[in-house]
Amino acid sequence: MIDTPLAPESQPTGSAPSPDSQTRVALVTGASRGLGAALSEALAAEGWHIIAVARTTGALEELDDRIQARGGSATLVPVDINNDDAMRQICLSIYQRWGKVDLWAHTAVHVPPLSPAGHIATKDWDKTLATTLRATGSLIPMIEPLLRGSDNGKALFFDDASWRDGDKAAKFFGAYGAAKAGQIALARAWQVENAGLSAERAPQVVIDTPAPMPTATRARFFPGEDRDQLTPCETEAKRLLSRLV
Repeated sequence: MIDTPLAPESQPTGSAPSPDSQTRVALVTGASRGLGAALSEALAAEGWHIIAVARTTGALEELDDRIQARGGSATLVPVDINNDDAMRQICLSIYQRWGKVDLWAHTAVHVPPLSPAGHIATKDWDKTLATTLRATGSLIPMIEPLLRGSDNGKALFFDDASWRDGDKAAKFFGAYGAAKAGQIALARAWQVENAGLSAERAPQVVIDTPAPMPTATRARFFPGEDRDQLTPCETEAKRLLSRLV
C-alpha cells in the first residue's frame, strides 16, 4: 500500500511489498481487464510490483487475487485517470515510496459507440477525447520524472489496427480512430524527442501493435466475431514481456 494519503476516491489497497529501491515497479493505467490485466499478471509473476490503476474496484481486487495466487504483489488504485489531482497525488506517493517507475504501460481508452461521422454524439466525443487523448497528454509530464528515476525506464503504448481498413479509415470508427491516432501521434513525438537525449535524461518510449485479442473492446467493435480465432491476452502479454526485458 502507498503510505501517503490520497484523495478518498483513490485510496490504494492491495498486496504491496516493503519499500525497496531494488523492486521493479510497473505502473499500469487501465489494469482491470484485457491486456492491461494480463500484462499486470505476467509482470507480477516475474517479480515486478504492480501499481494497478483503473476505475472498477471489484475488477482490481480480482486482479490482485490472481497476482497473489502467483506469488506477486500489487497496489490497487481505483481512480479515473481523468482526475488530474488524484493522478498527481498518486505520482507523488509513488515517488515518496519508490522514487521511480521502471515501466509505465498505458492501456486505458474509452470506447464510444460506432457511429457515422455525422452522427457522433457530443458526449461521446468529449469522453473519448478526454480518456484516450487528453489524459495521455496530462499523464506524460506527471510520469516522465518517475521514469527518469529508473535506470531503464520505459513507457509502453498500444496502437490499434481495428479502426483502419488497410491504408484507409474503417467506417463508423471516426471518434475512436481520431482519439487513438492522436494518442499514438503524441507517443511518437515523445519517442522522437527522447531519442535525442541521453538515457539518463529520457525514458525509452515503446509503441506496440498487439494482435487482435478477445477483449471487451473488440467485442463492441465486432459483435459475433469468432473469438476462438483471436490471440489470448495472456499470449500477447508474454510476447510483450520478452520485448521489455
